[in-house]
Amino acid sequence: MTSPAKLRYGWTTGACATAATTAAYQALLTGEFPDPVTITLPKGQQPAFALAREELAGDLARAGVVKDAGDDPDVTHGALVQATVRRARPGSGVTFRAGEGVGTVTKPGLPLAVGEPAINPVPRAMMTAAVAELAARYGDPGDVEIEISVEHGAELARRTWNPRLGILGGLSILGTTGIVVPYSCAAWIDSIRRGVDVARAAGRTHVAGCTGSTSERVAARIHHLPEDALLDMGDFAGAVLKYLRRHPVPRLTIAGGVGKLSKLADGHLDLHSGRSQVNLPALAALVRAHHGPAELAAGIERANTALDALQQSRRHGFPLGDLIAAGARRTAIGVLRGAPVEVDVIVIDRAGTVVGQDPPVPGADQGARDPAVPPGVGG
Repeated sequence: MTSPAKLRYGWTTGACATAATTAAYQALLTGEFPDPVTITLPKGQQPAFALAREELAGDLARAGVVKDAGDDPDVTHGALVQATVRRARPGSGVTFRAGEGVGTVTKPGLPLAVGEPAINPVPRAMMTAAVAELAARYGDPGDVEIEISVEHGAELARRTWNPRLGILGGLSILGTTGIVVPYSCAAWIDSIRRGVDVARAAGRTHVAGCTGSTSERVAARIHHLPEDALLDMGDFAGAVLKYLRRHPVPRLTIAGGVGKLSKLADGHLDLHSGRSQVNLPALAALVRAHHGPAELAAGIERANTALDALQQSRRHGFPLGDLIAAGARRTAIGVLRGAPVEVDVIVIDRAGTVVGQDPPVPGADQGARDPAVPPGVGG
């Protein structure tokens, strides 16, 4: 598929697993693998998938599909997704098993029970429907075990949220539509939501949405937060705030670099550089509104970056970082729309030094760099 912007759409791991399951079950019933194999997605589209692996042995059939994520920078692009379909005891229906490279749920709060393979509800429904359709066509009872595996999935999972969410041993089989929209970052946003769910299920009363690893360390250190209270927000401040509006946690810390949080202070909820820009005139206006030096305001208007503006303000002894934090907090509270969530904001520079807070956090050492960041290194 191709998007209007000429970027290719791709297929989710759930769609690939459904295609592999369909091919394997049909081979188990007929002795032949359909190649390509066509499936029906939740919205009715019927894509065809080429098979990369076929194996038929007695009461077992295995098929594999190479995931094509289109033009999306998906960690699972190119991974081999396999389904092994086995005959099961009469009356058992369709059951699922995590094969190599597919994770197992170990924490509550996810849409699957603890101990279940990390095959999400929509992919399960797609595979179950495919089995039911073939069982009806060929007069089979449809009692099968479906084992999904992903080649190198355990290694790939280390680059996802799964370890923090308590999904251990591999990847999740995901997707609600079967289609990957390039650069929609749907998987990241879904991981943010699942992170909130896991924190709530663990009884956490304080979570932190952080733009990167350095701000995450700073927030964890200042507030003594455990790993499952840390949300890898990235650029998606809006995703965190809108989900907490419906699923509140009593306290939220937002932590990030001066550039991204100056955008949040300016009302932007997507902090990606391609979708929002630092508003230097607005930062200069903050200086004027708080009776800062005219020379500083003029210098900020000519600045190259938000960090440049911050450095100028520090030379003048002006608390621009605190004002950015206050603006970001106002934006966040506005998006929360009265949800019972207390918000504080921590602004850092590239060295992990706290350069702004609102409100001030007792015990937080503003101006102390993050000891995990070597001198001269940002992030």
